[in-house]
Amino acid sequence: MALFLYNIFLIFYKTGVKVASLKSNKAKLWLEGRVNIFVKLEQWRTQLPKIQKIIWMHCASLGEFEQGRPLLEEIKKNNPNHKILLTFFSPSGYEVRKNFPHADSVFYLPMDGKANAQKFISIIQPSLVLWVKYEYWFYYLTELKRKNIPVILISAVFRKTQPFFKWYGAMWKQILQSFSKIFVQNIESVSLLQTIGFAQNTVVTGDTRFDRVLDNAKNQSPLPDVLLNFVNISKVIIAGSTWEEDEEELVHYANTNKDIKFIIAPHEIDDERIADVQKLFKDSIIFSQLKDNNTQAQVVIIDNIGMLASLYKLADVAYIGGGFNDSGIHNILEAAVFGRPIIFGPVYEKFIEATQLVDAGGAFSIANALELEKLLDALLKDEVLLANTGAICKTFVQENAGATKKIMEYLYEKRLLTN
Repeated sequence: MALFLYNIFLIFYKTGVKVASLKSNKAKLWLEGRVNIFVKLEQWRTQLPKIQKIIWMHCASLGEFEQGRPLLEEIKKNNPNHKILLTFFSPSGYEVRKNFPHADSVFYLPMDGKANAQKFISIIQPSLVLWVKYEYWFYYLTELKRKNIPVILISAVFRKTQPFFKWYGAMWKQILQSFSKIFVQNIESVSLLQTIGFAQNTVVTGDTRFDRVLDNAKNQSPLPDVLLNFVNISKVIIAGSTWEEDEEELVHYANTNKDIKFIIAPHEIDDERIADVQKLFKDSIIFSQLKDNNTQAQVVIIDNIGMLASLYKLADVAYIGGGFNDSGIHNILEAAVFGRPIIFGPVYEKFIEATQLVDAGGAFSIANALELEKLLDALLKDEVLLANTGAICKTFVQENAGATKKIMEYLYEKRLLTN
């Protein structure tokens, strides 16, 4: 019954994307990216020797890619003759990273289904599969298990609300059986898996994102002079991955504290969205239009993807968006690695690093604009508090690094990277 409902879900999902593509550019890209996908895959694969070792990493979207990236880069650095196939389900991952230099090829993952999974795996013939965090596609994973291809799940987090732990979870437990090893972020995930008999196949390694943000902080490209001139000696608040609800909480403080500079990077950057943000904030300018003589502007709105992680080093305080949406906050570690206090909305409980940083005193959750303004005043007017709070964040990132090394050690121990 569960599998029948899953197949119905797959049909409705694809139908829904087709309908959405009439108005949504993202849905249109989702469809267009999968046109003739198997022909393209075969063309790529036939150019390689049949005995070529192919390592396939799958990421749902851009956030999961950043999680898997440290492991992918480490594998490629130490095994340059292996071919890396990187797949995405979402356009927000594929369109940004389709030319990623450390992967030999980047594709959309065809929609799950028995025929698609069998055809995809038959063409690619991977020797090792790395699945990042989640997105449990039944047919792909069970077909890999049937073919005895090792599949490693990395940086996973499990919660009791997931179907694995429900009375109807038999199909989902079958999916878990497809993984040769499950590397999780915390001990709570192991405890949950133990209740359904999977703890013996599970190891706590932490989150590979800590390794990623540390590497990013060490190997940054210089920021544009025009931004450095904009910031100058002012206090700076950087609001990253914001949604409309976040900006509505920030706008009063921005408009009443003209001596503080704001850099806002909306989560969506289509023209309409950028125009809405610019209309909301007085004295604002779009980054692509910023000139050295625009120093009178108070707010810069970032209208590109890829710059945000580096921008946080300019911040005195970082605000992370998403905390007023049901999906929750975006990546806080990109700011934490630079030792910046972090603020976000009330929806953050399912993000381990957020709850841990709140408990440690490096991050703060606010419920409304009034709480936000009191907190910003406290931080920006007390240099000692600002420095100490930021130090908590930086230390937290440093102490939680190392997941990539632990996973690599396992791959070498099991000879999963040898020819």
